[in-house]
Amino acid sequence: MTKSVREDNGETGASRYEGEGAVKLVRQGDYLAEVDVEMIYTDDGWSPDLSVSDAEKLDTVRVALRRGDFKVASALARIFELVPLAA
Repeated sequence: MTKSVREDNGETGASRYEGEGAVKLVRQGDYLAEVDVEMIYTDDGWSPDLSVSDAEKLDTVRVALRRGDFKVASALARIFELVPLAA
């Protein structure tokens, strides 16, 4: 299901659509981040894809978790600490 047409490339005839929101998971050590992203659907074979800004957001969250900067990470995602269950 698509929300709206984003652009139409007249040269190749490929249309680009904004899709529904999705959640990408980023794991770094004992932490997991749920990052909200917008999937982009196109008529070509590389669909679905992320916008550049969403890809940068995933990288920013990953680096922030690696540094232990939970303030930055939590501004962009929901952060969880992974705790092993006792056997």
